[in-house]
This record gives sequence, C-alpha cells and structure tokens, in this order.
Amino acid sequence: MRDYMRLLRFVRPYTGKFLLASVFMGFSAIFDGVQLAMIVPLADKVLTNKKIIIPTKLPAFLADFIDKINNTPAQDMLVYIAAGVLALFLFKGLVGFFQSYLMSDIGQSVVKDIRDKLYTKLQSLSLDYFTHKRGGELMSRITNDVKLVENAVSYGSTDLVYQTMQVVIFTLLTFLIYFKMALIAFVLLPLIAFPIVMVGKVLRRLSKRGQEKMADINSLLYETIIGTRIVKAFNMEGYEIEKFKKVNHDYYRLAMKSIKRMLLVGPSTEFLGCIAGVFVFFWGGREVIAGTLSFGVFGLFLGSLLSLIRPFKKLSQVNAINEQAVAASERIYEVLETEPSVRERENAQEMRPFAGKIVFEDVWFNYGDNQVLKGVNLEVEKGQMVAVVGPSGTGKSTLLDLIPRFYDPKKGRLLIDGADIRGLTLKSLRGAIGIVTQETILFNDTIKANIAYGNLDARTRDIEQAAQLAHAHEFIAHLPLGYNTVIGDRGMKLSGGERQRIAIARALLKNPPILILDEATSQLDTEAERIVQEALDRLMQGRTVFVIAHRLTTVRNAQRIIVLDKGVIVEQGTHNELISQGGLYRRLYSLQELQK
Repeated sequence: MRDYMRLLRFVRPYTGKFLLASVFMGFSAIFDGVQLAMIVPLADKVLTNKKIIIPTKLPAFLADFIDKINNTPAQDMLVYIAAGVLALFLFKGLVGFFQSYLMSDIGQSVVKDIRDKLYTKLQSLSLDYFTHKRGGELMSRITNDVKLVENAVSYGSTDLVYQTMQVVIFTLLTFLIYFKMALIAFVLLPLIAFPIVMVGKVLRRLSKRGQEKMADINSLLYETIIGTRIVKAFNMEGYEIEKFKKVNHDYYRLAMKSIKRMLLVGPSTEFLGCIAGVFVFFWGGREVIAGTLSFGVFGLFLGSLLSLIRPFKKLSQVNAINEQAVAASERIYEVLETEPSVRERENAQEMRPFAGKIVFEDVWFNYGDNQVLKGVNLEVEKGQMVAVVGPSGTGKSTLLDLIPRFYDPKKGRLLIDGADIRGLTLKSLRGAIGIVTQETILFNDTIKANIAYGNLDARTRDIEQAAQLAHAHEFIAHLPLGYNTVIGDRGMKLSGGERQRIAIARALLKNPPILILDEATSQLDTEAERIVQEALDRLMQGRTVFVIAHRLTTVRNAQRIIVLDKGVIVEQGTHNELISQGGLYRRLYSLQELQK
C-alpha cells in the first residue's frame, strides 16, 4: 500500500480534476444501476401487467414509488420507460465523455510531469552517476517506465474508481431487493478476491524484471546505433543481431508470463462469480415459482449479481496494471531520490572575474577503490599555458575535471583567486571555463545553434566572427544552407576536422578566461591538424590554458609541463628542462620520436 501511495503522489497536483472525474463516474455508475432497474417495471408491469413484489421491507419513499408504478396503466408505463431510456443514454454518454476526457488529461499531464522531473533530475546529477549507468537504461526510465505509470493513472485509476462504484451500486441493489439471498451470495466474494491478490504479487516481480530487460534492449540499441561504424568495420552485424535476439527473447518470455497470469485472472473470477450466480438462480427461481417474488424483481436481483462479475474482472486487471506501475514507479523514484555528489552550497557566491591563480592544494581523488590522484599540489598563474602529460590512466583527465567541478576532491581543495570553488555557484564557475575535448560533442541542430550553444542570445555577426577565428567560416559558407545547415546526430555530416573547428568556434564565442583542451587534435590528419592547431592558437591567446597531451610534440611550447605518474606529479618544468632531467618525460618523448 505504501508503494501504491507513492505512485499516487504524481496525481496530487490534479486532485481537483480527479474528484470532478470521480463525480462523473459516480453518476455513470448510478445510471448503470437505473438502467438495470428498468427491468422490473418492463417485465412485471408492461410485459405481464402484474404487480411488482419485493420480499424485503423497503424505505417509505421506495415503497410509495413502487405503489405508483403498480397503479400506473401498462401503456403509460411503456411511454415513460421509452422516454427514460432515451434520457438515460443521453446523460450517460455525456458523463462518460467528461469522465474519460478528464482522466486522459490527468494521465497525460502526469506523464509530462514525470518526464520533466526525470529529465530535470538527470541534468542535476553529477558526472559520476552517468559513469555507472547505461544510456539506454536511463532512456527506458523516461519512456517505458513512465508509460506504465500512465496506464495506471489513465486507465487503472478510472477503472478503480468507476468499477468500485459499480460494485457499490449493484451490491446495494441486491441487498435492497432480497437481503437474505444477497448475504448468502456475498459469502462467496473472498473466493473471487483470492486469485486477484495472489496473481498481483507475482505480476509485480515479473513486471520489474521485464522493465529491466526493456532497459537492456534500449541500452543495446543505443550502443549499436552510436557504434554502428565499429560494428560494420569489424563485421559484427551477425553477433549484434544474435545478442539483440537473445535479450529480446528474454523480454518476450517475461512478457508472456505476465500476460498468461493476467489472462487467467479474468476466467477465474468469472467462474467463481458464475458459481454464485447459479446458486442464486436456483434459489430465486423457487421463490418466483412460489409467488413470493415477482419475475421482474428476480431478474433485477440476478442481473445485479451477475453485473458484479464484470467490475470484479476489471478490478483484477486494474490490480495487475497497478502492480506493474508500482514496479515502474520504484525505478522512477530511484532516479528522483538520487542525490548529486557535486552539490552547490546554499550560500554559494558568484565567481569574481579571474585575476590571480588556480591552486590545487593536497588534492586526492578516487573512483571507488581505485586511487587516481594522490596529494597533488599545483599553482597555475593567470595567462599560463600548462600541459599535463603522462602514461595512460594516470589521472590527467580527472585532474582537469576537478576545475569545473565535474567531480569534487575526496581530500584537499581547489582554489581560484583564493576562493574554494565549492563555495562558488556552478553556473558562474563553469561560465568561466571553456572546454574542447578529443571527442567532439555536437548536437543534431544547425551549425549556428551549435556554435551559440551556451550563449543563446549571441548575435549572428559574433557567431560568424567566432567561426572565422576558428577557420570554420569558409567550409560553412559552402554548405547548402550555410550556418542554418543541420549537421545530423553528433555532427556526423561533417568531417572530424570540421567538427573540431565548430567546437573551437563555440569556445571562442563563449570567450572564457580559463580553457581546458583535452588532446583536441589527436584524431585528425596532418592537414586538418594544422588548420585546427592554428585555430587553437588563436583560442589560447590571453587565456589560462590547461592542455592534456598524448603527443608530446604538441606541447613543446607550453610554459610549464606537468608529468603525472600513478596519480602523483613526478616532474614539472619546460620542455627543455624536462628533456635535460632525463626522467619519465624524456623517456616518453624519446619513445614517441622513435615511433615516427
């Protein structure tokens, strides 16, 4: 019940609409009861012209109403019933429309809200969260899991309220008509509820496993679509197809297990309801033969009892839908309740214009049990170009990821102009930092929008100026739509060098005082590297620059080179100084020279 109440929290903002829809559902359920009750005057008064006989003592107003019907001529009663049926179906149609529209609106609104909350939450989470989660799995939370919640709200809640009201209406009718017989019949109700409860528990477990398998499918799709070039290059299409078929078949098996159990609930409840119906038919038939019960009243009683079968069957399906939704909501709340590891303090201050130096003060960092940085101390003056080099896996990228607070040190601190960056607002800190990475990240939008990313109010002439400085304007001008050309997913319509120049133009337009370059030319051919390097030289002018370099020839002109090994700074100095020391830097440089 606690899990189901958490699910209903999503409906809380729409309580007013839900209550109004419930009122319409109440009227609709009453109309169902009235519609069935018309059997009595039709059968007893109009068709057989006999008196209505009810063995139960009725309230005074109902007894008077029955007397009036008994004293009304059959011909007049036929006219009243015909008019009543028309009016009844008109009003029932209207309230049915409004109830369905309101509940559909609530369902779609809840889906919109959950997706907004999930996406907003994902944007607020720190980088380390995404290193432990698959992209496809997170996509599944926003698509598949949310869809299951929508089913529970739009259809499950509608049936839960409406079918429950029908149960109440038809139960009241049976007790009102023949209390003793109704009491005996309802002793059988626990038998109908038992399979519903038992199947519901199994469905929740199966649904959770099914949603995990759907996340696997989404993740596999995401990886193979992103990596389609590699799949084809290594002739792995057959392998990926078989892998997908296996995961897809696992999901199919779990889905069919759930479907089988859901389908079994309906016939089970119907059969148990039929047992109650046959018992009442036999008992009531004897009362009609004896003359203590009129045929129309018996028809109403039997109809009311049999009408309970459908709501119970629907409620069993609602239980199944809700169990699936509860399992989905657990996965949704798992994301919503995750706290970012990098958080902005309540009293965080805006970063002042960078004027002094950046200091790493006894910085330690680890990923789980893997110690990456060990007591790093470093001071970088404004305007300096600092290169960070070393063997793979020594913490170069991690060290520079601490500057924009993608991660926080486990020990020690990082200062900018004497202020601990944990006391600065993330927006002002990251606004002062430009990043150009080895893996260029562009979006499926226009070139103009990609250059202006992060500076949406940028003027066209400023965008073009940034492109010119990045040596990108010439190739952009030759494109069919120029700056309005859509570059495709991840910029795949452009070459590697062109993508990199767009990224440099983006950084130039941002005009940050601090710049981080993560091996920005390592994947380019010689000509493209020359053009991009010229653009980078322009970008670095007048800025404090951190360069991660694997090709050491690209950082020979750096004012300072930091050599990292196993998370520790083992050497630092200019290129010539480090070569003369004959340490790790010289060995790495000599090895690269031999490989040319």
